[in-house]
Amino acid sequence: MENENEGWIYDVFVNFRGKDTGRNFTDHLCAALDQKGIMAFRYDQALERGKPISSEILKSIGESRFSIVVFSKNYAASARRLDELVEILRCMKSTGQIVFPVFYDVDPSDVRKQRGEYFEKAFRKHEEDFMDKVESWRGALRDAATLSGWNLYNK
Repeated sequence: MENENEGWIYDVFVNFRGKDTGRNFTDHLCAALDQKGIMAFRYDQALERGKPISSEILKSIGESRFSIVVFSKNYAASARRLDELVEILRCMKSTGQIVFPVFYDVDPSDVRKQRGEYFEKAFRKHEEDFMDKVESWRGALRDAATLSGWNLYNK
């Protein structure tokens, strides 16, 4: 559903850690969106072979009217997902993109404060490898985790 007046190519960009949710929750979410005629960009299915992943994904974020961010236990371990989150929040502020967070088997306060076993461990590693990006990632997680969203626990 392209809206030429707004420049949207996709209805929704789905940001998730495939290792945690790609073969279960995110598959079901994208199938449900598709059944409703909602065009979703999902990086693991939509990228053209031979094109740089990061530039294509960042472009697709800006071409999406909405973003769904699926926070999961290992979400923060992925520098790529965190870079996408920074871009999603930039688009939210600059273009009015609407962002819907989903907290899949994680507490929103752990995301917001980067605490708990998984988020703390990921950021200890990131502080060694990505010092120049850590503060923007922390800020993006804080901002995104304060948005109204859904808490889903896989118990």
